[in-house]
Amino acid sequence: MSTDDRWIDENGDPIDEDHRGLVYDIRTLVDRRRALGIFGGIAATALLAACSPQASGSAASDAPQGDGPQGGGAAPAEDDSDLLEGEVPNETAGPYPADGSNGVNVLDDSGIVRSDIRSSFGSSSTTAAGVPLEIVLTVRDAATGSALTGAGVYLWHCDRDGNYSLYSDAAKDENYLRGVQQTDEDGTVRFTSIYPACYSGRWPHIHFEVYEDVDTAVATGPIVKTSQIALPEESNAKVYATSGYEDSVRNASQVTLAGDNVFGDDGGIHQIATMTGSVSDGYTAALTIAV
Repeated sequence: MSTDDRWIDENGDPIDEDHRGLVYDIRTLVDRRRALGIFGGIAATALLAACSPQASGSAASDAPQGDGPQGGGAAPAEDDSDLLEGEVPNETAGPYPADGSNGVNVLDDSGIVRSDIRSSFGSSSTTAAGVPLEIVLTVRDAATGSALTGAGVYLWHCDRDGNYSLYSDAAKDENYLRGVQQTDEDGTVRFTSIYPACYSGRWPHIHFEVYEDVDTAVATGPIVKTSQIALPEESNAKVYATSGYEDSVRNASQVTLAGDNVFGDDGGIHQIATMTGSVSDGYTAALTIAV
């Protein structure tokens, strides 16, 4: 007997679905549960994505890529299968890169190529407040170990309050704490900045993108490497004990490097900066990466 034959009455007419009885209802339920068993993982993923808080441009909002104020859940899986030994992992750029991939593009703005990124440029000259931080990033070729001379590095991070310029409501009219530099003969770039906040759900960090050269960067051309710098716990604690970083104290107490959704997979072994300096004199965060 076919499935349809079971629901034909004695006169040969189809039985209305609402009057097929308990057996039909049970069979239907079983069939639906089987379907859910097959597609449950996909449906659950879609449901979670739909229910996840989305970035609203505010420092108090969630970040869909898992990198932003309040965390935003796990970061998307990055393909690190072809990394060479010692190569810095690929990481999410997060929802606030301002590189044209998520709305605004600051890279083609006159003034973005600079070493001092503390102040906005263009229509605003606001300077971000905070403990001074010099960021020294040295880029090497993962295949040869040689310095990557003439590469373009775009670097950005949040301010003392956890706001990202050009996105967060409190800093949407600013473009501070963003800049592009060319690596020197040693493969090094230096940025003068301020110590970023720890916002809820993420370990304190700095974003960067490496391009073949500065011209490629400002033209938003192909990216060689997207990753992040992790800031050490000891310097975090000292900076966050100072005035202006009060929210970071609470947020930092609720996260760990091992539990971070970006650095947690390997404890940030290739991404933790070496720190020198002090709160009074300012800090220097140095990191050598292979790409």
